Amino acid sequence: MAEEITYADFERVDIRVGTIIEASPFPEARKPAYKLVIDFGPEIGIKKSSAQITVHYTPEGLIGRQVLGVVNFPPRQIGPVRSEVLTLGFEDENGAIVLTAVEQPVPNGRKMM
Repeated sequence: MAEEITYADFERVDIRVGTIIEASPFPEARKPAYKLVIDFGPEIGIKKSSAQITVHYTPEGLIGRQVLGVVNFPPRQIGPVRSEVLTLGFEDENGAIVLTAVEQPVPNGRKMM
């Protein structure tokens, strides 16, 4: 378990819901990954991300899917892609990433409470 934090610490992490509007292979990545374009609504806008989610997902199957992302990390250069958000997921029993998602559709950009 990680070090205990306060609620104020948690509030500093801005986790929002967005809809994947584009997904494509990212052959330049060191590990298999996809380039994602995610719509986080009018306040946050359209953001790019790189995600190592190739085991359980195809680019076609990702389009229209709502995901959670940390939108207040500084951008990170991953090869030729500037990743602007951290798309969230969990490792399965084999270490492959399973995306974190909402159970019911919610408006893009809503903040995790």
